[in-house]
Amino acid sequence: MESSTLLNKIISNDLSESTLPPLSLLSKLSTHPLREKLYNELHNRPFPSISCPAQLTHIAILHQGELKQQEHEFISLLCNIFQVNSPAKSMPCFYQDFGLFSLRWERHLEYSTYTFIHQAPLTDQPFVKNAINYVPSNWLEKMPGQVIAAVHLIIESENIDKARTHKVERYFDHLPLIASAPLHSQAKVWSSFKLHEDGFGRFLIYQQNLSAAQIGRLVQQLLQLDTYRLMATLGLPLAQAINSELNQLDLQLQKVTTCIALGTDKSDRELLTQVSKIAAKVEDYRSQSTYRFSATNAYYDVALQRMEELKEEEVPGYITLQEFLMRRITPAVKTCQTASNHLEDISRRVTRASDLLRTRVEMVLQEQNQTLLKSMNHRAHVQMRLQQTVEGLSVAAISYYGMQLFETMLTSLPTFGIEYNHELVSGFAVPIVIGIVFIGTRFVHKRLLKGLK
Repeated sequence: MESSTLLNKIISNDLSESTLPPLSLLSKLSTHPLREKLYNELHNRPFPSISCPAQLTHIAILHQGELKQQEHEFISLLCNIFQVNSPAKSMPCFYQDFGLFSLRWERHLEYSTYTFIHQAPLTDQPFVKNAINYVPSNWLEKMPGQVIAAVHLIIESENIDKARTHKVERYFDHLPLIASAPLHSQAKVWSSFKLHEDGFGRFLIYQQNLSAAQIGRLVQQLLQLDTYRLMATLGLPLAQAINSELNQLDLQLQKVTTCIALGTDKSDRELLTQVSKIAAKVEDYRSQSTYRFSATNAYYDVALQRMEELKEEEVPGYITLQEFLMRRITPAVKTCQTASNHLEDISRRVTRASDLLRTRVEMVLQEQNQTLLKSMNHRAHVQMRLQQTVEGLSVAAISYYGMQLFETMLTSLPTFGIEYNHELVSGFAVPIVIGIVFIGTRFVHKRLLKGLK
């Protein structure tokens, strides 16, 4: 009985704990410090909900990863003018309604975008009065950075039947137009993709029965497409400038490799100096272009993705946005890729040429070292022979002085009454003295060599 009561108590406790809020259960676990940030990243920079009719002005500013403080101060100044709260310094985006217009600011790796939205009917012909005209001009003049993209966009409700022809050329100064019917012909879009007299590009959207969210998504895709296609071609001038220089370096490297293969009057040291200069130039070009060309490929991929997301259909008499941009952007991107590949190819060839020359120089140095070692061995042998000769002469000299001392000793013997034949004793003493001196010098020589070992 007691055991069943205890079991029921345990089960009731488990059930009561399982009914607690999920957050209290999760709070007992260790969570990754970036978990919340990663969740929020999915919801950063959402597309706006835009009701029709509306006018927008979109400006993209290059900051090259800098100007963060200046941008925050710039936006805070606008907030102070309209007496609204400023964004936090760490925020990568900011959306605020200022009455006559709303601002969407987004900071990216290389650039920031300012999108001004005015949701109201047109008061004049399209592109005569735009969203930016409602923004304080004295504030706008202080915008930090360099303008890379600037475009006006107008959204109007119209009958978009495929059979209907819209006379919109006059809104684009009668420039050649590109048009398409995105979202499976739920809208029509026109643009010239050229700068007009005010320095802005232009997009005109006619839609029928699209929701505010669909319009916002379409607008975001078009504005991003316009920015990304410019960022994707930003590396083209650099690629064109580098290509001409790479052709010259290629010819120089070809001459050097020919000299290595066939042999010329130029020494390996001179060839290695030329290769080093070519390598220095190649590395300089790589440092200037590697990031730009990588960014070009990244922007190009995103631009292709935005084109696919438009789900365009043709408008009779016009080329579609995707077809136009693909015909214009793809060759520019291919040029950048060609320059990048050419640069990497020359870099690899320079490395191989340097390795060949270093190998040849090392072989020459090894031969010189062998010759030097042979010369040193010969000199050491000569020195040893000279040393042996000197040792022989020193034995003779020491023996001579030894005999002199011995004869001096002999001259003192008659005083002690010892009779002897001076010439005979001196004659027999000579080889004995020489032998003693020779054995003594050899003993000293061996002791010295043993100490060195």
